[in-house]
Amino acid sequence: MKDTNNNPFDEYIKNLPPTKKELGHAWSAAIGLQDVDGLKPSKYLYETAKKNIDGEITLDEAGDLINSYYESKEKRTEIENRTEEADKVSAKIAKILSEKSFSFSPTQYIAIHRELFLGIFSHAGKVRDYNITKKEWVLDGDIVMYGGASELRETLEYDLSKEKEFSYKGLSMDDTIHHLAVFVANLWQIHVFGEGNTQTTAVFFIKYLRSLGFEVENDMFADNSWYFRNALVRANYNNIKNGVYETTEYLEKFLRNLLLNEKHELHNRELHI
Repeated sequence: MKDTNNNPFDEYIKNLPPTKKELGHAWSAAIGLQDVDGLKPSKYLYETAKKNIDGEITLDEAGDLINSYYESKEKRTEIENRTEEADKVSAKIAKILSEKSFSFSPTQYIAIHRELFLGIFSHAGKVRDYNITKKEWVLDGDIVMYGGASELRETLEYDLSKEKEFSYKGLSMDDTIHHLAVFVANLWQIHVFGEGNTQTTAVFFIKYLRSLGFEVENDMFADNSWYFRNALVRANYNNIKNGVYETTEYLEKFLRNLLLNEKHELHNRELHI
């Protein structure tokens, strides 16, 4: 006879707090991703992250300490403002990467941007309604064409729905890596937001890879975030007149190191045209 005194929800348990190793990887990736915008976190951020990893404070407490630290600084230089952005966004990335929850959806993608940049950008979590371009070092000053403002949400929804319907069953790991490279390159190229697209895409992509069963816990994003961004650029750039064509070759090298622990050398100068 079934014991009716058993709690029917016993099989559901709260997520355990992240381990030291998980926190270390989360903070490393979070800090490394600041490099895509040329930002450098402060010494205080590193000290706060260490306290969190050592179990002295929680991730929420780490974020509160960072916020309080900057609230106490009334006058700041432009460099200090940039450092504040790096510190606050790093803490938020570390928190998101340490959470086990994830939903593969446009809503989740937009929510990540909102959480990362709330209080930093006025457009946090808002789909841009204007067109943008950006000169790229890796393209010798040329630009990548981003998605048009009038169709951003529809393009995001289409790309994610297409990926959600895709089956990896039967694919070789080479084909899987190639498909993932194409997917993340297309997602990034939309450039849904005015700023913060690479960090949002990277965080969403890491969470997605984990949902597929990959152990994304090494220091690839910590050490090679600028290479990752440049590889995204090269995957979306054509200049037929000069014999330059879009390629996922560099993204695939990055992903093979990230997911398969291969040892391809990643040098930004090799991507420069």
